Amino acid sequence: MPELRVGDQRLQVAQQTNLLDALLGGAVAVPYSCRAGSCHACLVRCVAGEPLDLRPEALAADKRAEGWRLACQCQVVGDLQVEPFDPQRDGLAAKVVALDWPSPQVLRLRLQPGRPLRYRPGQHLLLWHDQGVARPYSLASVPGEDDWLEFHIDCRMPGAFADAARRLQVGDALRLGELRGGALHYDPDWQARPLWLLAAGTGLAPLYGVLREALRQEHQGAIRLLHVAHEPADHYLASELQALAAQHANLQVELVTAAQLPAALAELRLVSRQTLALLCGHPVTVDSFARRLYMAGLPRSQMLADVFLTRA
Repeated sequence: MPELRVGDQRLQVAQQTNLLDALLGGAVAVPYSCRAGSCHACLVRCVAGEPLDLRPEALAADKRAEGWRLACQCQVVGDLQVEPFDPQRDGLAAKVVALDWPSPQVLRLRLQPGRPLRYRPGQHLLLWHDQGVARPYSLASVPGEDDWLEFHIDCRMPGAFADAARRLQVGDALRLGELRGGALHYDPDWQARPLWLLAAGTGLAPLYGVLREALRQEHQGAIRLLHVAHEPADHYLASELQALAAQHANLQVELVTAAQLPAALAELRLVSRQTLALLCGHPVTVDSFARRLYMAGLPRSQMLADVFLTRA
């Protein structure tokens, strides 16, 4: 049986055991969320030996070269020594500079990193609480326009990070983990093309950043933003979006509830084959968006989507 070493701990594991399961079974504190290779909460560094990596493409080449692997996507096939990601050693310090509740269920969190962080709207960042819990959240801020990193945290349902986030106060410290680029972004080459932004819940966060980046770059095409929420009170950025629409004649904002969504989707009509659609939110809702857009004539190659996966 292969030997798995973590610090001074030695574990005997069966061949092809999932690395994350082996670590958790040995009481090694490794956070995880999606188990699909998307959230990157379960990063470990291989010190000696090499696991069988079932999704090598899920990590950037430079991270892999440094020995990092996603424990949830690896199998133990030989003797292996790993170090779990240590936020104190491997992360970037950040301080809470502001927080508020734009709706009863959404916490708007603003952080100041210990050093400048280069990012682009639409990316997501792994946040570490000092209790040892971690979760990725999309950036809602815009570099060069905001002096902070902004995140929108859905606190409707219990969760280790959301529960800890409810207790945060200005001045508290967090650690920042891996910065990743998802599918959502704004390309200056899109200047004249119609842009549709369809968001569910806090899937609005990255699209709010992309929208403001597009407007900052004086996007010339029509922009249509649709936000679906459970109830009208859950449209947590309604005032900000309406203010932007009042300032920009090419921006149309639609706020609908979950009950109104089927009718709103049925009314979508493609006005240009050049339209680009950016979709974000729960997988079921994103799939509804994509199916309706495809039926309306939009090729899937012109849809960019990020889904918010929950813990498996």
